[in-house]
Amino acid sequence: MKLLTWIYPSLLLGSVMAFAGEAPRTKITVQLDWVAEPEHGGFYQAEARGFFRAEGLDVTLIPGGPGAQVMPSVATGRADVAQADSTSTLLQQAEGLPVVQFAAVFQDDPSGILVHADSGVRTFADLNGRTIIARPEWAFLKFIERKYSLKFSIVPQNFSVAAFLGNKEALQQGYFIAEPYHIVKAGGKAPRFLSTWDSGFRAYAVLVTNRRFARENPDALRAFLRAYIRGWQDYLEGDPAPAHAAMKKANPTNTDEFMMFSRQSLIDEKLVIGRDPDGSRSKIGRIDPARYATQIAQLEELGILAKGKVTPATAITTEFLPK
Repeated sequence: MKLLTWIYPSLLLGSVMAFAGEAPRTKITVQLDWVAEPEHGGFYQAEARGFFRAEGLDVTLIPGGPGAQVMPSVATGRADVAQADSTSTLLQQAEGLPVVQFAAVFQDDPSGILVHADSGVRTFADLNGRTIIARPEWAFLKFIERKYSLKFSIVPQNFSVAAFLGNKEALQQGYFIAEPYHIVKAGGKAPRFLSTWDSGFRAYAVLVTNRRFARENPDALRAFLRAYIRGWQDYLEGDPAPAHAAMKKANPTNTDEFMMFSRQSLIDEKLVIGRDPDGSRSKIGRIDPARYATQIAQLEELGILAKGKVTPATAITTEFLPK
């Protein structure tokens, strides 16, 4: 009995000391823009491989979807970080939303227009007089309408490829790394893609945070980006299995085939590392104020962003990116 009395307090003391030896981790909640898929590979690889934990962070990933309140969540502090696109974020920043863009997810937003393999539409000019299934508020439509002197009709999309498959002349807004797979699996031919970047509309997919959170947690955001960038490097260059297992758990509709297809699309089109001549792993996460200046000017010319309402200096920050 005396021996047991000595052992148990000792074990308890050891447990307390071990627990006390680990500094409390900073909690960061991330609101994703869509359900867990390979477009979020950097997040899930960093979480599954312990990169966030190694930086002293406790990160919670919240999947999104068609009705996800991404920007309201981060603006009100329900989420600390969110994934969005640079264009819609600029427009909402102009309306006073207290968020700042602080890193890139993709060097080019993978949104574009899906075209049937046998369609006569080959260039943006060929869209004249056509009907496009898309989000009516998509700024890219106004951009190509003006640049190529186009007139077309818009039918609101419902995030399904059924209407596209049912009409061989259909044109639909889609995500380069997802919809082509679903179209082929549903019995269609691999579609062609009119990409935003080929028209000169160079939007980013970005990470945004609440301005207050950025002011109060600069070190946590730096640590977050170190782990996040490492996650993308590891996901694209190494074994993606840890992220894929985590994404399957978060989104059971994921299949190994779909995830490998999407990951390969990210690699082939260099969406994470950049499609420009200087694209490389060193570009992961980077945002360029000069590119933002161009995008802001484009949106101002289209009349959907009031002149002088936002600038690169007020819209973005690069202070949390690794030096």
